[in-house]
Amino acid sequence: MKKYRIKDIAALSGVSTGTVDRIIHKRGKVSEEARKKVEKVLKEIDYHPNLIARSLASKKVFRLAVLIPSFLPGEYWEDVKTGINQAGNEFSIYNVVIEYHSFDQYDVHSYNRVLNKLKINPDYQGYILPTLFQEETIDFTRELDKHTLPYVLIDAYIENTNLLAYYGTHSYDSGFIAGKLMYEGLTDRDEAVMFMYQKQGMKPSTQVINRQEGFKNYLSAQSVKHKLHAVTIYSDNEEGNKQILSDFFKAHPQVKGGIIFNSRVHLIASYLKDMSMNDLMLIGYDATEANIAELNEGVVGYIITQRPEVQGYNSVKALFRFLALEEKNEKLNFMPIDILIKENVKYYNNYI
Repeated sequence: MKKYRIKDIAALSGVSTGTVDRIIHKRGKVSEEARKKVEKVLKEIDYHPNLIARSLASKKVFRLAVLIPSFLPGEYWEDVKTGINQAGNEFSIYNVVIEYHSFDQYDVHSYNRVLNKLKINPDYQGYILPTLFQEETIDFTRELDKHTLPYVLIDAYIENTNLLAYYGTHSYDSGFIAGKLMYEGLTDRDEAVMFMYQKQGMKPSTQVINRQEGFKNYLSAQSVKHKLHAVTIYSDNEEGNKQILSDFFKAHPQVKGGIIFNSRVHLIASYLKDMSMNDLMLIGYDATEANIAELNEGVVGYIITQRPEVQGYNSVKALFRFLALEEKNEKLNFMPIDILIKENVKYYNNYI
């Protein structure tokens, strides 16, 4: 295929090389007549400017702010960060720089402190935002919209935002599927329990709320008659949680199914093992090391996953392609809803 130079396009269009340069690089003013002539030729020759080369030549730095909860090794958000780091390493040649800002995922005040710090920081060209706290995230995205700054949402989708892209599962559907898994394994006399894991005084995350809604709506759609309980345990009260669980199971011996809507199913599984309770079918989320260990032991029946590494990697990629290559991404990018059991978990990976 012929490589067309600016002067070739100018000759085909019947305009000056300066006019072609201004149209291709979107700078300066040109007449509408000249624009139509040039754009007609560009379409006919299927012209694509080498934007990567332009990016390298300009030496422009694309600094991305990534908000991410603090985590321990082996936890869910470590996989998200692994994907972000991989993309950051690959695109570093194009002057992409990743800067992390951490917060307590169970504390909205911690999240707000980070957001307030970023509001007065002019150094970033793009943002990756987790959506654990919906109202606060929406408020922040409105500030970004005022300055036409692009942002990608991960973990849970929030409607009515001017996002560049979203990467994550359809939270509601994953909860609906969890309901199906739960109630197909229970008899008519069995009861079930939803475990909520949060910090005292704080509300559940956006992801958890959406999953819980899907779960409950499965019950409603199927006219499920089983009694469903709700128990809250706390991220900052480990000893108290044991007493809460002990009191609950003592009072409700008919409970044979349990679900927790975040990545902490291993905590419930550990309690069940300590109490030698091996007749409760347990469902959780996210293929963390601790969760997989309980799945392999048979204490957890199902783990529903959402490919966190892919979310992280593609979020950086979408921002880079928008900022450096002027390409818009598909807005809604739902991850597969993978269901892991003891027999298939060894084949699972969430690699890029």
